[in-house]
Amino acid sequence: MSEIEKKPIKITETVLRDAHQSLIATRMPTEFMLPIVDKMDKVGYHSVECWGGATFDASLRFLKEDPWDRLRKLRDGFKNTKLQMLFRGQNILGYRPYADDVVDYFVQKSISNGIDIIRIFDCLNDLRNLQEAVNATNKFKAQEGRGEAQVALAYTLGDAYTLEYWTSMAKKIEEMGADSICIKDMAGLLVPYKAAELIKAMKEVTKLPIQLHTHYTSGVASMTYLKAVEAGVDVIDTAMSPFAMGTSQPATEVMVETFKGTPYDTGLDQNLLAEIADYFRPYRDECLANGLLNPKVMGVDIKTLLYQVPGGMLSNMVSQLKEQNAEDRYYDVLKEIPKVRKDLGEPPLVTPSSQIVGTQAVFNVLLGERYKMATKETKAVLRGEYGQTVKPMSQEVIDKVIPGEERITCRYADLLDNEMDKLEGEMKEWKQQDEDVLSYALFPQVATDFFKYRQAQQEKVDMTQADTKNGAYPV
Repeated sequence: MSEIEKKPIKITETVLRDAHQSLIATRMPTEFMLPIVDKMDKVGYHSVECWGGATFDASLRFLKEDPWDRLRKLRDGFKNTKLQMLFRGQNILGYRPYADDVVDYFVQKSISNGIDIIRIFDCLNDLRNLQEAVNATNKFKAQEGRGEAQVALAYTLGDAYTLEYWTSMAKKIEEMGADSICIKDMAGLLVPYKAAELIKAMKEVTKLPIQLHTHYTSGVASMTYLKAVEAGVDVIDTAMSPFAMGTSQPATEVMVETFKGTPYDTGLDQNLLAEIADYFRPYRDECLANGLLNPKVMGVDIKTLLYQVPGGMLSNMVSQLKEQNAEDRYYDVLKEIPKVRKDLGEPPLVTPSSQIVGTQAVFNVLLGERYKMATKETKAVLRGEYGQTVKPMSQEVIDKVIPGEERITCRYADLLDNEMDKLEGEMKEWKQQDEDVLSYALFPQVATDFFKYRQAQQEKVDMTQADTKNGAYPV
């Protein structure tokens, strides 16, 4: 090993975003995060992932918090550490494609409120759906000197996903003007030796830093990181041990220990990390006690590798079958999933494509005839609204589900008119900050409910006690 030059592996900490999103449905409140920020800021992380993904929706919907406020408070506390977010291309953090002016404004507001690195992905790996967000980040960086665009490729398996596919994507990402590449293995499908092969191949075609993100669902993630680091990966995503493993990431302290005394030594202080872990541990115990953390998500689910189905998608499918009293059809649906995926052009299974494929497979099995009924999302995929798939979609299925309809071959957002002014007009009575328009754009109903709650709090009105009939509001 001595002849290998020193290359300390960098660490992105996920405990403030993906770790609690994966284990406790994104329910960690801001007030719990703030007391530990000072210690986390001293660690020397490459970045701390703390925003985006489902945090935006969950803050407004369940925690009655303003996500922008969370970001500003975290930015205030992290004086020396880059903050990172997850961003779903043209869907931003919502569930439909938005016009470019909304994407631009969201990127601008994210960076000006404190985000340094925007990790941008698309559920079909259609780079056209990422270009606008990358351009907006680069434009902001040129003006303000801050902001990095990282393009994430959703890792998946299938005939189309050869090493040539991944290397050609890496080259294209560099040409797009991204600052770095992330391999986003949301289902824990990347096994150790394949990881080494993938990183080596990508390193040969691009000078961009490569980051690896995986989940422990299938039980191989730590070994996958080990091989990837030896193969030259630049950054890995890990979570503090109380919120690591299971459907989350490998544990930060374990990976730091693994590389100690090697050319990849992180140089991070285990004593400091232990203090941070001590802070999170009682909260984890509380989540176990109140049922927010289900021990089921802590184990290894090898079915993920057998069926290439992410854990969240499996649990979704089981509950759909339960509702129909059809749990005995579980294996039929598992066999149907790869067929539906193939019909739809073999997309990666990640939000929202995983839900679309899973639900359609359930319908196909329960109704006894394939595509007898197609969901509106399945139709949208077939029409090309989600973008271009790696393989062509089944013509037979297209003819059955959307006969005679025109299909979209351009980037879907090219068909959308600017919508910021319209959105602003719809919600102006609630607007207290520019960012409110963006919250409304992504989740109109949920944001409006939050704005009403916020107003009641500011006016010290207790909505739960309010006697709305007689207009009496106890303070």
